[in-house]
Amino acid sequence: MSLALEDRLAITELVSLHGHLVDDGSLGRLEELFTADVVYDLTDFGQEPLSGVAAIREAAWALGADNPVAHHVTNVVVTASADGRVQVRSKGLGIKADGSCGSVSYDNTVVRTPDGWRISHRRVSPRRTPLGGLTKPS
Repeated sequence: MSLALEDRLAITELVSLHGHLVDDGSLGRLEELFTADVVYDLTDFGQEPLSGVAAIREAAWALGADNPVAHHVTNVVVTASADGRVQVRSKGLGIKADGSCGSVSYDNTVVRTPDGWRISHRRVSPRRTPLGGLTKPS
């Protein structure tokens, strides 16, 4: 499947919008980002995957002041599949209120819905070791 430039732009803006909505506390607008049956996979953080927009919203409210004050998305790569799904990989930086910073990778599956492109699956993986934890090849 080939993606039109307009679709690539819409998908990139979709991924970018997440940080704006969460940082602004606009959690009532998460349906603009996710399908109703989205899976938000946090297993790399020792948590069970969240299922559905309501679960994502509740988890963000539960984190409260421990949420980052700023989410920054970079290095967005969009890859179309023959089945109509789109894989979107990006990097994220989260800035906490105390000034500390963390880095993650976002691996998303994005699908076209009647309301536009939406994320149907997101895996969030922390970036904690250089070179993905690899050492010199043997």
